[in-house]
Amino acid sequence: MLDANLNRAREGLRVCEEAARFILEDGGLTRRSQRIRYDLAAAARRIPRARLLKSRDSRADVGRPSERGPVGRHRNIRDLIMANGKRVQEALRVLEEFSRLQSPQTAKAFGSLRFRVYSLEQDLLSRL
Repeated sequence: MLDANLNRAREGLRVCEEAARFILEDGGLTRRSQRIRYDLAAAARRIPRARLLKSRDSRADVGRPSERGPVGRHRNIRDLIMANGKRVQEALRVLEEFSRLQSPQTAKAFGSLRFRVYSLEQDLLSRL
């Protein structure tokens, strides 16, 4: 679960970063997206990598795309950014809650990142 949500958060952040870079052409928002992604990587290092890889079983994951059916299409860039912002926020919430069981400091890091993503999403959308 932690591995899947770390991947989900990284992927969603990358989409937001690319939108800031190539669509909005906004260096400040691009750097903020990158910084959040780098800080996510730092928080993720608190979880033993071997533990994450050992728990990964993407072939048997009942939630993988081929098992859940088709994914909806985004109508425009605004929908795309909103969907990915929410994806990151939800993943960070899961990471925060489950990390709290083992490490309150790690949970705090994920919670802080989640609030930074709320602001990032708002700023990205306000630029469209």
